[in-house]
Amino acid sequence: MQDLVAHRVWDTALGQLQLQVTRPNYDTWLKDTVGLTANNGSFVIGTPSDFVSEWLSAKMGPVIAKTVGGILGQEVNLRFQVVQLGKDNGGHQADPPPLAVGSGPATAASVPATPKHLNAKFTFDRFVIGESNRLAAAAALAASKQPGDTYNPLFIYGGPGLGKTHLLQAIANSSENGDRRVIYITCEQFTNDFVSAISQGHQDEFRRKYRTAHVLLVDDVQFLAGKERTQEEFFHTYNDLYSDGCQVVLTSDRPPKTIAGLEARLSSRFQSGLIADIQPPDEETRLAILREKALEQRIDIDPEVAQLLADRAQDNVRELEGFLNRVTAYASLTRSPITLEMASLAIDALTPPTSPCPPSPDAIISGVAHYFNIPTTALQGPSRARPIAEARHVVMYLLREDAQLPLKQIGHLLGGRDHSTVIHGCRKVSTLIKTAKGRRQITEVQAHLRSSR
Repeated sequence: MQDLVAHRVWDTALGQLQLQVTRPNYDTWLKDTVGLTANNGSFVIGTPSDFVSEWLSAKMGPVIAKTVGGILGQEVNLRFQVVQLGKDNGGHQADPPPLAVGSGPATAASVPATPKHLNAKFTFDRFVIGESNRLAAAAALAASKQPGDTYNPLFIYGGPGLGKTHLLQAIANSSENGDRRVIYITCEQFTNDFVSAISQGHQDEFRRKYRTAHVLLVDDVQFLAGKERTQEEFFHTYNDLYSDGCQVVLTSDRPPKTIAGLEARLSSRFQSGLIADIQPPDEETRLAILREKALEQRIDIDPEVAQLLADRAQDNVRELEGFLNRVTAYASLTRSPITLEMASLAIDALTPPTSPCPPSPDAIISGVAHYFNIPTTALQGPSRARPIAEARHVVMYLLREDAQLPLKQIGHLLGGRDHSTVIHGCRKVSTLIKTAKGRRQITEVQAHLRSSR
């Protein structure tokens, strides 16, 4: 029997651990675990196998104990217990579905692969739509209803914790009982499967597995960058599926043309369909997400408390949900109502409020250079090539508006340019952000700078 408090505490812990470990480690070892009991300083975590229990205990025990202890406000003694993870035990399938969802040719058993479990909660009905994600949500729904017809490929990009994986899995979940063979996979797993297939001589089985899908969903495709042989294989996989009219949906943390190390032939194909971005949610959307999550958990939350949570988590939906889980767990443990004072206490213990400070000039220059995939030396050099000049103008604008630097200092930082040049650059960007495209670009750059800090 699963304890409700332990369940909520572990949900909060998973939200924090997700920010501390790599995506592959989280998906492999933590994603399919549940909180079972919390009692007298002992916290029991349910895992799908002895191997997972042993690995977590040996490799991540101290980190997990510190995270759970921080949430509970006391030191904890961790224990791991193998359980059948059914839907009543944390939202996962009792028998994990295979990588391929739906009917179709069976996956070759000789191809090594870790099955990707679909989260049953990731559906279109549970995706809260706002201005920041409306296009991506509509396109994903269309791709699930009429795969290969309109938006192919569909490329969704945005920062971490904004709902890209939710939309990918919503497509897979909507097809689970249909007659289409849908593969949902992370780019990291595609790479690992390919490497294993080469080492064991199972390339043919690997290709049959991926090239017989009706819908291919690939998360975090930016990790293809720099992997030449994997890109070659993915290129041919993509071509086979596309020529057969199969749907391909990809996600990334940036647009295809800004992924350094991605071959031009792949980048051009990724750009040939629809590119949809997801921006950090506005205040109205964040409040709507909180209402939806509170309704799911049957929690009464005052508007003032919801506003506090929405104000404290502006760039990341995952963090917003983690705050809500922490507050509800704290209320359950202390047997107190969810008040504004209690919510502030619970959140401050996790992320003490800090006075906002402007980004440093170096951070702005390097952050913009990274965003535009341009060397910092080029921004400070004499080149007037259009891509470099536009990026340089953005640097000038941010140094002026966000870092509050004087014109003379900005010119000095950018290769000794005079103040009239800086004024011109700032005006260019001020005019640009009056358009939807320009405003979106500057918002993305600022969000990238905040996440880097």
